[in-house]
Order: sequence, then structure tokens, then C-alpha cells
Amino acid sequence: MNTTSEQPLETRELIAQLETDRAWLLEQIDRGRWPDLRLDLAALERELGQLLLRASEQLSDQKQ
Repeated sequence: MNTTSEQPLETRELIAQLETDRAWLLEQIDRGRWPDLRLDLAALERELGQLLLRASEQLSDQKQ
């Protein structure tokens, strides 16, 4: 079981991994992959970016 002090580290690692995945998705979209899904994937990428930004901000606020 994780202690409370370990949770922010795990959360930061999860956010970092999701940012990496988001960057990969954006790269694939830019390369023209899945053209029939481009608009939906672009919307998903934007929403994921907003979610990760809010999560990072909340994590930062909790540290203060």
C-alpha cells in the first residue's frame, strides 16, 4: 500500500507518462496517421492536454 507521501510522486510520474503519450499522439496526427479519425483524435489530444494541465496545477497547489 502506498503512503500519502508517495502519492504525489506517483501522480507526477503518471502525468509525465501521459504527457509523453499525448506528444506521441500529436506526432502521429501531424504525420497524417488515421486520417479518418484526425478530428476526433485532435479533440482528444486537446482535452488530454487540458486535463494534464489542471492535474499539474492541482498537484502544485497541494505542495504549497
